[in-house]
Amino acid sequence: MDDAYWKTTPLEAMSPTQWEQLCDGCGKCCLSKLEDEDTGEIYWTSVGCRLFDGETCRCADYANRLKRVPDCVGLTPQNVRTISWLPSTCAYRLVGEGHDLYWWHHLVSGSPDTVHDAGISVRGKLTASEDDLAEPEDYFDHMLEEEP
Repeated sequence: MDDAYWKTTPLEAMSPTQWEQLCDGCGKCCLSKLEDEDTGEIYWTSVGCRLFDGETCRCADYANRLKRVPDCVGLTPQNVRTISWLPSTCAYRLVGEGHDLYWWHHLVSGSPDTVHDAGISVRGKLTASEDDLAEPEDYFDHMLEEEP
């Protein structure tokens, strides 16, 4: 892997390997979010996707996630600049906006654990899985004050 490729390679020009490596492994994109229909405001919850493993902060079936979870959003170089709910710490968002990665990102630190050590990931922070909730109103009990 090229050293600091994210500083010189536009998202659209990244190889599939570079693209996948850019993910910081925080798991925030795998949390359920609520949108106010009137204002468009996004509200974060501590509810994980049915395929999300809250300890590893990884998808249990990443290769098939888009087929198995109809509302899963596959991030691409074409859509990351238009998704308003991407976390402020998201590497795709940061690089897309011309910023550098944080010190805790594994491509900078050399360790996939620093995202967890820094408290950026959602490891240990889930209060439910979407499979546990029967009604849309059930998500209200899991709403967060701000982005995790």
